[in-house]
Amino acid sequence: MRGGTSKCWIFDARDLPPGADRPGGRLDEVLASAFGARDPRQIDGVGGATSTTSKAAIVHPSIEDGVDVDYLFAQVGIGTPGVEWGSNCGNCATAVGLYALLNGLAVPTGPRSTVVLRNRNTGVRLSATVPTPGGTVPELGTATVPGSLAIGVPVGLGFRNPAGASTGALLPTGAGTELLGGVPVTLVDAGAPAVLADAAALGATALENPEEFAAHVPALAALRRAAALRMGLATEADPVSHAVPKAGVVAAPGDYITTLGETVRMADYDVAVRMVSMHAPHPVIGLTSAVAVASAVLTPGTIPAKLAGNRPSATVVRLGTPAGVVAAEAETDASGTVRLVTLHRAARRIATAHLLVPALLQESV
Repeated sequence: MRGGTSKCWIFDARDLPPGADRPGGRLDEVLASAFGARDPRQIDGVGGATSTTSKAAIVHPSIEDGVDVDYLFAQVGIGTPGVEWGSNCGNCATAVGLYALLNGLAVPTGPRSTVVLRNRNTGVRLSATVPTPGGTVPELGTATVPGSLAIGVPVGLGFRNPAGASTGALLPTGAGTELLGGVPVTLVDAGAPAVLADAAALGATALENPEEFAAHVPALAALRRAAALRMGLATEADPVSHAVPKAGVVAAPGDYITTLGETVRMADYDVAVRMVSMHAPHPVIGLTSAVAVASAVLTPGTIPAKLAGNRPSATVVRLGTPAGVVAAEAETDASGTVRLVTLHRAARRIATAHLLVPALLQESV
């Protein structure tokens, strides 16, 4: 399935071999083998050799009231057989929502159907709303998203009560802004935990294209590790994670050229953001990262809130990404707490397949 700007292989947990339905051990081995993860080109598997195309989701019907589908998100290694389970992926969740309707895990109802999803990595609940005219689920649509010219079925992906799923609080340390290794940062947990640095403090502008932004990846990798320790997501004894927290820089709006060659004016968006995905610049922005940045913009005292002080809408946060402007629609309660963040995406089924997995074939010999 393609979801937004990611490609995600989706596995029904009931189709996996015994013992391969939970993170670690056999499941990690099965995914790494299926994707050809040891090879940085992933030529002996179904991986795409980039962080946005080396993804998997394991789904099964939920037994929890009010939830249709539970899913696990896996970021499969590239050039390493490891699999990271510490985060969620909104683009893959978009695909899971459409997949559930196409494969009978959820029943279409009326002209629009909403599938409630629970991400088992983080416990976050999401909703995927898909047009189902006449109770039928479309294979194709005309929706597009920044970062891809491909069309797909429109999906409204909502993150319900996104704050604190990993750490218990929107601001895990209680501070909107603090210094981490001498760099001003905001540590936020919404959609996913994230460290958002003031771009200028790292010599960046947050207007760079991915090739230019690559120079800042090492500094952000160090900040990610420091943030993981500061937010209580890891201890000194834990291995370094390249997935969480999400890491990036933010800046005030400015004019820039997208990766598709289009001009974005500073008046067209509220805050500039450039994120790292695994070991490389993200070509757009991950949806969980978008939720984190948007929630920070709505929280007084954070760096993103200060940079986006003149935004025209109280409920829409427009993020300037390398591929264009991504809009996040937010709903807050009377206290200002963010209760729902919705992003509009597109999804499509690419294939229904049987994969020959070397690790499993070897077991049967």
